[in-house]
Amino acid sequence: MAAELGLAPVSPGAGALLRLLAAAGSAKSVVEIGTGTGVSGTWLLRGMRPDGVLTTIDVESEHQRIARRIFVEAGFAPSRTRIIAGRALDVLPRLADGVYDLIFVDADATESGACADAALRLLRPGGTLIVNGALAGGRIGDPAARDAGTVTIREMLRTIRESDDWIPAVLPTGAGVLAAVRR
Repeated sequence: MAAELGLAPVSPGAGALLRLLAAAGSAKSVVEIGTGTGVSGTWLLRGMRPDGVLTTIDVESEHQRIARRIFVEAGFAPSRTRIIAGRALDVLPRLADGVYDLIFVDADATESGACADAALRLLRPGGTLIVNGALAGGRIGDPAARDAGTVTIREMLRTIRESDDWIPAVLPTGAGVLAAVRR
C-alpha cells in the first residue's frame, strides 16, 4: 500500500525497534510525525500500553484515511488513535508540554531538526525521541553531501549529541534511527 503511494514504510527492523522502545518505556502517550499509511503507527501501538493513545500527524489526509483503516484492521479500537491533519510544525506548538512518553519523527528531513527541538518541550523526563532516516540515505558521513536534508540531519544529530538534555544513540537499523532519551 505504501509503495503504491510512493512512500517508504519503516523496515521490519526499524518497526521492531519502535515496538521495543514503546514497550520498554511503557508508553501511554505517543506522538508520530508522519502517519504514512500506518505501518510505523501499528508497530508503535503494538508496543504501547493497552490504554495508550497514538497521536499521529500528517499533511496528507489520504494517507491518514488509509492509516485509520490499517489501525482498525490490525485490531486497534479507534479510541487508541488521534489523527491530526496538518503540517507538523503547525500542529506541534498546540500539543501539551512534558506529557508524552515517546515521539517518533518520520517526516521531511528538512524539518527533522525543528521536530526534535519540539520534542524536548513535549516529552516528559525519561521520554524517548526516535528519528527515522538518521543516516540520510548513507550520505551522513559524506562531507561532500550538502543537500538541505542531509545538512539538517547532521545539525540535528550534532545538537542532540552535544546537549546535556539528551542521552542519544544512532542505530544502523533500516534507514538509520536516532534514539535519544530526555534527561
